[in-house]
Amino acid sequence: MANVFKRFTQREIGNTLTQIDSYAVASATKATVIGLTCSNTSGDAVDVDVTLNDGTNDFYIVKNCPLPSGSTVVLVGGDQKVVMEPLDLIKVRSSSATNKVDVIMSLLEIT
Repeated sequence: MANVFKRFTQREIGNTLTQIDSYAVASATKATVIGLTCSNTSGDAVDVDVTLNDGTNDFYIVKNCPLPSGSTVVLVGGDQKVVMEPLDLIKVRSSSATNKVDVIMSLLEIT
């Protein structure tokens, strides 16, 4: 089994649930999210939703997390990890179409 660290980014996420960098766990693979950071790059406060999608359903990691203008929140890291199975993916949404967030996701992929 090979272990590979990977990083995925997505800029200017608006008010639609958006998959991070088109990443989904491949078949015969597992992944552990070891870091997930959301940054509000706009001039106004937003709320952020982050979900784990299992290929069919979205399960909230966080819902309506307040993110003041110019701030950053670390949703996964330290003691908090998220284990992902094949076809799982992470999605993020801002509460505003015009006030957007950037996301960085780091993970360990196990094949």
